[in-house]
Amino acid sequence: MVDLDETLYRETVQHFLLLYRYLRQYGRQMHKEGISGRKVSTLRYLAESGPLTVGQLSAYLCISDSSTSVMLAKLEKDGYVTRTRSSTDNRVVLVDLTSVGQQIVQNTALGGIPLLREALRTLPQERLDVVHEAMATLVDTLEIGEGSRP
Repeated sequence: MVDLDETLYRETVQHFLLLYRYLRQYGRQMHKEGISGRKVSTLRYLAESGPLTVGQLSAYLCISDSSTSVMLAKLEKDGYVTRTRSSTDNRVVLVDLTSVGQQIVQNTALGGIPLLREALRTLPQERLDVVHEAMATLVDTLEIGEGSRP
């Protein structure tokens, strides 16, 4: 068995659980407001970046194109986004924010993964490297791969 600093071990687990509980609480809050954190992330990204392709949104959200398309269909049905074919390439679908979607972005509290995304962008490179290494270690330790399910 590895000789661990018990205090450091407990504090590390406590920090992880605090983050986990915070993300779950934010998710429940968004659910009560009728929109998921992922949808909020999508709307915020569209507000920042302008019209995007399904592929660009999939890459940002780290989910498949088909899952992104299903989510976008719901966002379009709710009036938050529009999907239109590119005028230069009919195969390309561009997703853009509607005024209703813009209102959601402005009126929804920033938290959860959307806040994490924004906060990570502001970290100095050295700090981001440390966070990246810690997350990679957790993924490796828990043997989590792409598409893994508990």
